Amino acid sequence: MLPSISLAQEIGLAVLLVAAIVWVVGLGHMLWDSRFHHPEPAAPQGLPMIPAQRGSVGHPMESVELTEAEQQAFAGLIRTIPLH
Repeated sequence: MLPSISLAQEIGLAVLLVAAIVWVVGLGHMLWDSRFHHPEPAAPQGLPMIPAQRGSVGHPMESVELTEAEQQAFAGLIRTIPLH
């Protein structure tokens, strides 16, 4: 027992020391596994895959025809973007 701290402080210090040791051991184990064990990459089980892009021509619902006023407004907006 340390004479300058209370029993509750000693218990807290012991808990912190044990947690730090467990963390260091876990970190060492994780680094050891990542350094020496390289499992083959595999597709994640149960996760949906992202569909491939369809090329330059998309689905008809993915494009919108702009009116002349909308095209001019968009062109004006693009001109306001600073190009550095």
